[in-house]
Amino acid sequence: MSFQVVFLSIYFNHHQKPLSDALYRLTGGSFRFVETQLMGEFRRKLGYVETERPDYVIRALTKQEQTALCKTVEEADVVLMGHAPEFMLKDRIRSGKIIFRYSERPLKTGNDALKYLPRLIRWHGFNPPGSRIYMMCASAYTPLDYSRFGLFRNRCFKFGYFPEFCPFREEDLFERKKGEPVRILWAGRLIDWKHPEAVLYLAEKLRDSGVPFRIEMIGLGEMEEQLKERIRERNLSDEVFMSGSMTPPKVREHMAAASVFLSTSDRQEGWGTVLNEAMNAGCAVVASHAAGGAPFLIRHGENGLLFESGNWDGMTDAVLRLLKNRDRCAEIGIRAYRTIAELWNADVAAKRFLRLVQTVEENGETPFSDGPCSRAEVLRDNWFMEEEH
Repeated sequence: MSFQVVFLSIYFNHHQKPLSDALYRLTGGSFRFVETQLMGEFRRKLGYVETERPDYVIRALTKQEQTALCKTVEEADVVLMGHAPEFMLKDRIRSGKIIFRYSERPLKTGNDALKYLPRLIRWHGFNPPGSRIYMMCASAYTPLDYSRFGLFRNRCFKFGYFPEFCPFREEDLFERKKGEPVRILWAGRLIDWKHPEAVLYLAEKLRDSGVPFRIEMIGLGEMEEQLKERIRERNLSDEVFMSGSMTPPKVREHMAAASVFLSTSDRQEGWGTVLNEAMNAGCAVVASHAAGGAPFLIRHGENGLLFESGNWDGMTDAVLRLLKNRDRCAEIGIRAYRTIAELWNADVAAKRFLRLVQTVEENGETPFSDGPCSRAEVLRDNWFMEEEH
């Protein structure tokens, strides 16, 4: 395909590389990734390493460098716009050319009344009426947040993040998960909105139930010492193990050995690539419904389990059901693995994106009914609670 694609974003990293590699390959080399920031020190402490920068990556950190690329942005067949300076799009918008924005939900901490009018003015300025701008949603809640400002109605498509797919022989993968006690994994930054404290609540409830288990927590953050103290106070040292920071490949090794993966984040979790990675590793994922990627990736009761965000009893009930029925746990893990292998991976996403560009040019529609590049409808924040009742 001869599309010339430009992807504007922050620093190039291991989460963006698989999709970028696929777009480069499918366009016959007519793809450029423009990085506009350097990786922060905190990401390095978490185990992120400087990803090898392929030839298609252009580093533009200064306004002068970014201005020099504006003509490239204007002349490309399609632009995928992540987080980058808005002035780089002005000429393209003026020319009436197609743009796909790529965004998590913007209102992660809620719709602050004092910020509403400034946001309304600024965001409509970035997306003027009549412009051919669409939204690739890196959160199931992106359409909801922008709809509150009258933006991107009927112009939102499911997307997300697509970490490297690791192929496994299913028999080998699930053989590693058969041992006792059941291994449960949590991975992420140890900060308040990811709610690592929920893991200790779960551990106490599981211990009281008499079901054998082992929980491992991977990550660093401001709550680390607090969590360690709680583990000591509640005598959970034999059940809960804190492993500190690991490189992303090492985390994925631990996922491959775990049967259950926990995602406890609230609405501030833009996407949560650990969901993709844990499903790829055949884990039965138990996830908060509020994490941005969960409603796209997980079909509740089929390839994972959801619980109401903050409802730790609901989370505990879901985990207990899996621990008491190891066959069902394995079945959910198999479906999770196949979801990533067959649908939610970078190769599928890249092919579909290039096809979507063509169909949107023709009639504004998508040919896909599910998965990446299918229509993303407005999803209410409390949708899961409404369905449960």
